[in-house]
Amino acid sequence: MIISFDSLIPVYIQIAEAIEDDIISGKLAEGSAAYSQLILARELGVNPATAAKGINVLVSKGILAKQRGASMIVAQGALSRLLDERRENGFDELVSNLVSEAKKIRLSEDEVMDKIINQYRQSRNLGGKPYE
Repeated sequence: MIISFDSLIPVYIQIAEAIEDDIISGKLAEGSAAYSQLILARELGVNPATAAKGINVLVSKGILAKQRGASMIVAQGALSRLLDERRENGFDELVSNLVSEAKKIRLSEDEVMDKIINQYRQSRNLGGKPYE
């Protein structure tokens, strides 16, 4: 997990997004123990309250759950909620920005599609997960 202290994105949000990325990538499975605020704070060099704030963002979204007598766990259904959220919000914005930039630099629709397809195939060849 990498946090940038120079980013305009608050550290606690970066922590929450990094945990989300670990769930999406399969590094953290549903029902498994999530990172503790003290370990996050120590490893990232942040205040424990900042780490807790990042974790609490995910608790409020239903991504992490408090388990009695144990640490925080990845909630059941967390992966599907995260994928839905990213598909609905983040991905549409990325595509919109891509199309806008492509038009600015006068790329044709075919050129844009070729670049996307080539990049997708290249990432699969480099060990990316095929989702087909």
